[in-house]
Amino acid sequence: MCEVNKTTGTPGRTSTSHQQWSRVLEVGWVFLKLGLTSFGGPVAHIAYFRREFVKRLQWLDDAAFTDLVGLCQFLPGPASSQVGFSIGLLRASWLGAFAAWIGFTLPSALLLVAFAILAPRLNGAAGTALIHGLKLVAVAVVAQAVWDMARRLCPDRPRALIALIALAMSAVLTATSAQILVILCGGLLGTVVCRSVESTAKIGTPPESFGFRVSRRIGAVALLLFCVLLFAVPALARSDPSPVLTLFDAFFRSGALVFGGGHVMLPLLQQRTVATGWVAPNDFLAGYGAAQAIPGPLSTFAAFLGWVAIGVPSHAFGATIATIAIFLPGFLLVIGAMPYWQELRAHPSMAAALAGVNAAVVGLLATALYSPVWTSAIHSSADFAVAGIAFVLLIRWKAPPLAIVGFCALAGLGEMFFH
Repeated sequence: MCEVNKTTGTPGRTSTSHQQWSRVLEVGWVFLKLGLTSFGGPVAHIAYFRREFVKRLQWLDDAAFTDLVGLCQFLPGPASSQVGFSIGLLRASWLGAFAAWIGFTLPSALLLVAFAILAPRLNGAAGTALIHGLKLVAVAVVAQAVWDMARRLCPDRPRALIALIALAMSAVLTATSAQILVILCGGLLGTVVCRSVESTAKIGTPPESFGFRVSRRIGAVALLLFCVLLFAVPALARSDPSPVLTLFDAFFRSGALVFGGGHVMLPLLQQRTVATGWVAPNDFLAGYGAAQAIPGPLSTFAAFLGWVAIGVPSHAFGATIATIAIFLPGFLLVIGAMPYWQELRAHPSMAAALAGVNAAVVGLLATALYSPVWTSAIHSSADFAVAGIAFVLLIRWKAPPLAIVGFCALAGLGEMFFH
């Protein structure tokens, strides 16, 4: 609805436009501050969001926030970034959603690009020891993720069995499509053996409580675009092996299969980058370790990988394409699911299938803990001791990831002096 210009008495959009842009800038500024200060991974990010947007700014109430979190955790993709994107959409429409993503993502992406630029200069003994320390960080952090996810997502024998089957499959199958097959099998097994999960699944209320609407037409377009990018781009990449198409496809498919948190990216991205020869194993683990030391979403690890990837037209181009591609599927799925959320949550097999998928993800991540994480980082009893201490500090003392990075980096430097 247009406001009336007080001078001329004619309808005008100046005030409305000014208010809209003010909201967009407000969203961008708030998320930029969160992007600079939100340490601790997706669960901690959601706690920061609740404190900021429910308690302090009161942009939405607890019920709407819980709904939003439930929807984003129900779908593949980086959950905290999806929640931030949706809050920006709620507050300032589509430009607000874009501002929220840029503000929350840009700091960590730039920090990881800076590390990618500096990493090749760390060729001396001290640099090698520092990078080795970052690999030990990856061991401790991924072990913690496996431990926490196994306790939360495999609390009974049926789901533990699915996790073990997924572990065995991912250990035997080496094709780049193995993860997709494992996740699909987990979903199918879940519909058979996890039926009891339906009665306990708490997905929340439909999106009418969110305060904004995404039309069914826009939702359908978003889902169609997701399917086209997921299935058509690989076909195009096979017929025309362009580095740009191949890079986009690798990161888009990884982002489309991230269930259970950012750590699940590790086996997917390892298959897409290290196994294909784009990224050296040492660079991969060093970048992943560095990603634990910075605030913001863990999915910005893609920016590091895109920068160091071999064969891309330029480092900056590779980092940009990889970052966009890994976040895009999660955002498309959120937009696509909003108009159909009530029907999705009411489907009798949905919770059971999701339980099976989440259990399969635990098996995938456990396999990645062994290779490439463990095999690339643990070379001596001292390495094992450092990683073990870091793991206990994370699990029992709830040490912040930044402190673990500092501990492992110092331990790596200490090993250099004793050898």
